[in-house]
Amino acid sequence: MGPTEPLPKAKVSIPSRGAPGPWARTACSAPRVRDGRTETRLLGTVIPDTGRRGPREGPDKNKRAAERSMLFLQCQQPRVPSPSASAPPFRPRVSVAAPLSVRVTGGRRAQAVVAMASADARLAGIASSIRVIPDFPKPGIMFQDITTLLLDPQAFRDTIDLFVERYKDQGITVVAGVEARGFIFGPPIALAIGAKFVPLRKPKKLPGEVISEEYSLEYGTDKIEMHVGAVQANDRALVVDDLIATGGTLCAAVKLIERVGAKVVECACVIELPELKGRDKLGDRPIFVLVEADA
Repeated sequence: MGPTEPLPKAKVSIPSRGAPGPWARTACSAPRVRDGRTETRLLGTVIPDTGRRGPREGPDKNKRAAERSMLFLQCQQPRVPSPSASAPPFRPRVSVAAPLSVRVTGGRRAQAVVAMASADARLAGIASSIRVIPDFPKPGIMFQDITTLLLDPQAFRDTIDLFVERYKDQGITVVAGVEARGFIFGPPIALAIGAKFVPLRKPKKLPGEVISEEYSLEYGTDKIEMHVGAVQANDRALVVDDLIATGGTLCAAVKLIERVGAKVVECACVIELPELKGRDKLGDRPIFVLVEADA
């Protein structure tokens, strides 16, 4: 048979399972050279072993057998399954040893809406970036230090983004930040949603005419003040602080804004210490927090 003659058509009949005969099943797709032409053996096809030897057999038979063995081994490499479309969403987890636990909370008596699912991985990053310092500023207190969150640009950005995503379409016209750490989170939120920022300060810190609201401390009282005219009667306000503990300062801030006739849409905090029951002082006023922590 000359090199230009076509390949003869072989009649192939597939035997039943277990039937005797010189049959071989291919392990994978691989090129096969026959009479100077290249054929393709498809996965699972059955070809007869007629005993005929083509030009590939010869002195290098052992070398070619080794190459076929390597090809077979390569075809047997395990496949990595593709992720299923129905796979459950990622749910962030925080170490049990950590004093912080990721949790999204709304207002009391089901009046506040949960802003995002607990599966949001950003919450885990925020929680893990907050450092807890025991016995500060006095023995028995677990101080929630947000300065480490500020050192993490991604966690800081995620914190602001989560608040902005919640309030950008609620018609907020003023963001009121409670001294002092409310000044850190309040201004970027105000800029992002197109609202003005108003600082609520401790006594004798504001230079102009002020109105004030008094609140109780463990031993004695304190005040929080706001410039007259900073908040108008038709404003819709968001009160921002880094943490709610006993709720005294936050409650005073809300009352101060309500005294001028503005509506407090919600209070927003990064951290809550639920054991101190600060929500009780707020009554039915809604509050939104990102992280709950142990007191």
